[in-house]
Amino acid sequence: MARAKAETGIDEALIDQLVERFYDKVRADDLLAPVFAAQIDDWGPHLAQMKLFWGSVALSTGLYNGRPMPKHMRLPVDAEHFDRWLALFEATARELLSPAGAEHVMVRARRIAESLELGVANANNVMLGVGERYRR
Repeated sequence: MARAKAETGIDEALIDQLVERFYDKVRADDLLAPVFAAQIDDWGPHLAQMKLFWGSVALSTGLYNGRPMPKHMRLPVDAEHFDRWLALFEATARELLSPAGAEHVMVRARRIAESLELGVANANNVMLGVGERYRR
């Protein structure tokens, strides 16, 4: 954890800001807001979980122990949603983090989005080939 903090400038306070600002954008987004609104009644617990998740992803805190794939597999989303999610996340990361910090979280965010998109496609009986994207 200390190494990641030293190399990226990211700390728990920045993770908190990143999650809060990113989800403010998500809730205002025409494409993503309806998907999230259909799933989340109380944003407090969701944001707390996302802070633990991104702390684990960015800083290797090990504090998150959830399973994101099952929660995403049933959502009505496709490549367009994942692309928008990534664009908003990247914009937020670049606003708040150093260039090294933004790149650090974006490498991980891209892998997460790709994995979730593959999971959603698979849950909808679509097997994607290399380089293919899931379209509903």
